[in-house]
Amino acid sequence: MSMNLGSGGSSSRGSGRSGAFARRRSYGAMADINVTNLVDVMLVLLIIFMISAPLLQSGIEVKLPKTASTAINPNEEGVIVSIDSKGGIFIGDTWARLENFEDQLKGELKKISSESVFLRADSLVSYGVVVDVIARLKASGIANLGLITEPLDRKTRRSKANKR
Repeated sequence: MSMNLGSGGSSSRGSGRSGAFARRRSYGAMADINVTNLVDVMLVLLIIFMISAPLLQSGIEVKLPKTASTAINPNEEGVIVSIDSKGGIFIGDTWARLENFEDQLKGELKKISSESVFLRADSLVSYGVVVDVIARLKASGIANLGLITEPLDRKTRRSKANKR
């Protein structure tokens, strides 16, 4: 009796995939989560929000005058009236004509149900424009008017204190 050991027939083990001894590959569920794509998307979104967040703040560019005044209550709500360096008047972020100023202001005050108005005026605006807006605010019946300024730096405070 002779046996063929090296011919690669069906009786030899491991050499072929057919027959009784063939292994089946089974693919099971992978227990690991690939978070690389998630991290990539989140980093891109983070960069986008970091760039766009400063742009979402008040769009009226105003260089406020610097004074040594006390801070207002940040919880107090009110309408912000801005005067830019060209003399343009804005209620919130909306440009307002002087003819319709009082009506637009009353509409904004009704929206937020407040009686407070905060005035932001550029330091380069002429005094007459600021006084005209304040007079219109007072004529509209606004009793609670706040003027928004920037605080002085420490160096400026020391130099003013030394001059006294």
